[in-house]
Amino acid sequence: MATPSRQFSLQQAFQANPELAKVAARIRQSQQMLALIRPLMQPGLRAQVQAGPVDEESWCLLVGNPAVGSKLRQLAPALLAALRSGGFNVQRLRFKVRVR
Repeated sequence: MATPSRQFSLQQAFQANPELAKVAARIRQSQQMLALIRPLMQPGLRAQVQAGPVDEESWCLLVGNPAVGSKLRQLAPALLAALRSGGFNVQRLRFKVRVR
């Protein structure tokens, strides 16, 4: 006799597994951080930046091209200050060019 299959939503799966719950929390944190710094970017840059992985000390921003990364490196002190003011303990920003 076959057992009935159980279907879980992605949210249920993340909640049921502690490791997946940590991943989901980091994704939310990264999105919140991007929302916090987005107003500091020029409008033309905003579409070229995506939230990337975050760890205990650093946060990676995914950028559309090297020029965007260069501009954000110039803004890094202001971005870090805004993140810290927003309650995020980020010591370092990293910039990676997205592969399309």
